[in-house]
Amino acid sequence: MSTEERRPEPVKAVPVRHVGRWIGGAIVLALAALAVRSIIVNPNFHWELVGPYLFDTRIANGLVTTLLLTVGSMAIGIIGGIVLAIMRLSPNPVLSGAAGVYIWLFRGTPLITQLIFWANLGALYPTFGLGIPFGPEFVTWQTTATITVPVAALLGLGLNEAAYMAEIVRAGISSVDEGQNEAAGALGMTRGKTLRRIVLPQAMRVIIPPTGNQVISMLKTTSLVVVIGYTELTVVAQQIYAQNYKVIPLLVVTAIWYLVCTSVLTVFQGFIERKFSQSTIQTTGWASRMFGFRFGGGKDRQ
Repeated sequence: MSTEERRPEPVKAVPVRHVGRWIGGAIVLALAALAVRSIIVNPNFHWELVGPYLFDTRIANGLVTTLLLTVGSMAIGIIGGIVLAIMRLSPNPVLSGAAGVYIWLFRGTPLITQLIFWANLGALYPTFGLGIPFGPEFVTWQTTATITVPVAALLGLGLNEAAYMAEIVRAGISSVDEGQNEAAGALGMTRGKTLRRIVLPQAMRVIIPPTGNQVISMLKTTSLVVVIGYTELTVVAQQIYAQNYKVIPLLVVTAIWYLVCTSVLTVFQGFIERKFSQSTIQTTGWASRMFGFRFGGGKDRQ
């Protein structure tokens, strides 16, 4: 028998037909088409009013206020979160306990309650000042004149966010192998320098994604400042449709601007994640060459 006669015939592969996937996709597309058509042809949306109000000066001012409030609150939250996370991880029981109480208090009470509390702080403390503890005060201020509505909004949002950021930063720092701290200490690096040069660059891969989510969440959470009378995007829209009774078009305008802002923040978050991933690889390589071994459980170099 020749070689050609002994050679088996090639197997004809028959692709698996995923009927369920095609049916499910068709159902989803049909429902999406119905939803889009309903949104477009429904006259109650008043699309002819959405365009003019989308770039209305009042809406633009409210949007700027929302963005500034988001940036300011997140700045307070991130800085406070880093400080609280370092305190929480401190071997000093007083610092660790104080940070734990802060996180427990601000995470355990509603944000609206905290906003109202800061807006009415003057009823509890009419004045506050600087001086010797349990002694005379050198400088005093009126609380109601200092803690204005914008300041109360920043304090309420920022200090509440610091409690959540503290846990995010703590988780990121804890994700770095403890052996790297020990190696840095053996080389005489201080705890602060080790944190800045070695731990935080690697912890950023864990910290950045939830921080981006917190920024996006803060953008929408700023609408809660309506309870203390502060005017931002949602409040401006409410004020406008309270006058002209065009509720739906104004809500659509607000939703569009929130979607635009969150989309931009999502793209920016992805860029930062890629940037820190690259710098983490470079930092790890530099530290590996310096310490003579690979981080993350790698073997010593020969």
